Amino acid sequence: MKRYITAAALVVLTLGSCTKLDVDVESQLTKGNFPVTPDAYLAATGPVYQKFNAGFGVDIWRMYELTSDEAIITARNGGYYDQGRYQTLHKHNWLPDHPIILSAWQWGYAGISDCNRVIDLFEKSADGPTKTQFLNEIRAMRALYYFYVMDMFGNVPITSFGTAESPKQSTRAEVFTYIEKELLAVAEGLSSPKTITTEFYGRPTKWMAYALLQKLYINAEHYIGKPMYAESIIYGDKIITGSSLALVSDYNTLFSPTNGPNNETIFAAIYDPNYSGGNAITRFTLHSTLRAKYNLPFSPSNAQCTLKEFYDTFNLPGDIRNATWLAGKQTLADGTTKIMNGSAQLDFTPEIVLTNTETMDVGPEVNGISRGVRSIKFYPDPNTNSGTRFQGNDMPIFRLADIYLLKAEALLRTGGSMTDAVGLVNKVRVRAKAGEITTITLDGILEERGRELAWEGWRRNDLIRFGKYQGTWGFKAGNEGASRDIFPIPATELVLNKNLKQNTGY
Repeated sequence: MKRYITAAALVVLTLGSCTKLDVDVESQLTKGNFPVTPDAYLAATGPVYQKFNAGFGVDIWRMYELTSDEAIITARNGGYYDQGRYQTLHKHNWLPDHPIILSAWQWGYAGISDCNRVIDLFEKSADGPTKTQFLNEIRAMRALYYFYVMDMFGNVPITSFGTAESPKQSTRAEVFTYIEKELLAVAEGLSSPKTITTEFYGRPTKWMAYALLQKLYINAEHYIGKPMYAESIIYGDKIITGSSLALVSDYNTLFSPTNGPNNETIFAAIYDPNYSGGNAITRFTLHSTLRAKYNLPFSPSNAQCTLKEFYDTFNLPGDIRNATWLAGKQTLADGTTKIMNGSAQLDFTPEIVLTNTETMDVGPEVNGISRGVRSIKFYPDPNTNSGTRFQGNDMPIFRLADIYLLKAEALLRTGGSMTDAVGLVNKVRVRAKAGEITTITLDGILEERGRELAWEGWRRNDLIRFGKYQGTWGFKAGNEGASRDIFPIPATELVLNKNLKQNTGY
């Protein structure tokens, strides 16, 4: 069984709205409630990690992937239409009442609220190195939640603990500065294991804080109108030279059902199918007729797949990442026994042909429900919980391959060494058994990021940074306008908090 973080010592009230993000529960705390031992501190932090993990694997993943060219959910003979929520994400014509957008906002602020309460508890406990370490970890987690909220929604509130007043809205630049200051304040006080051991797997370390700073700085031109690529390089280098992290030899082990601590993953959302929820990639991706092939205890839903334009970039001879997709006629594990879909062999076609363009429906015919190439990157878990259909594959948030590619990108954007940039990209390509290159462009970096990080939850962030989020793909017309680079503040939050002003364009 994997190690996962649970809550045992802190009773919290989780609120999703922005009206009372933090409730003063000090009266419930006595001197005897304050944590003293490392185990007590760890137990008290449980809600922070549980909230992050539970939300990331479905709704947050959908916000970053279904709005990109990497993933799509079509209607299949009327199924999975769900009032058009997936179609609007694909076409970028969402409105402030979109339920997944609301869930993403609530996930972020519920997580921030948990962080604020835990920080308040820890600040009142006895001073010592254990207290300092765990305070730093939860401040880093709070910065991570704020990063996602700022990235998705732009101008958002910075909240505090112990007040019932509606928080005021901050500008994106103010939130950027807050995240930056918090990370700089705690980074050097975080644990710095040479690699991420079981003890710190899924918890913030110095390398996690550096990775988040690298990500923050490389997007700074978009966030605050100020290029900070040089700073991004600095924090990438701190990881590369200061740690003993290295690319693992077998790419596929990073995403397997038994994945866990390794030399490459810096921070991950941790899943155990019997104790935590959130990773439902197999449930929503595979066709029901694949149940026997992967020995699954449930029938998958056949909802999401990738787009032909994206799948076509997996075109490098020998690249092991090509095998993370199921395309064409399908057989059982023996490679010969046909998997039948009615009277025809199951055939995943890269082309997605619609019978109804308004609802993005592929129609009722046998071949229609097998439209679209399917991902098995997060390999189907035979120990998936049959009731919840959540699987045990942890989902990397930061890993070293991303650090290499971000540094290579920043070098190109600052006129740095082409040799160094190519060397970093080649580290990733060599591990993937793809051919080495001698030169690289920014478009080439984006394409390599797509191949390496597919379905890991960074595509929207990347496309916006590269100025391609308003492009044309699938059934999206393109040129939706820069306002679509951020999501609308949910309509219910505007009612609950009169201090909030809707984002431009909504």
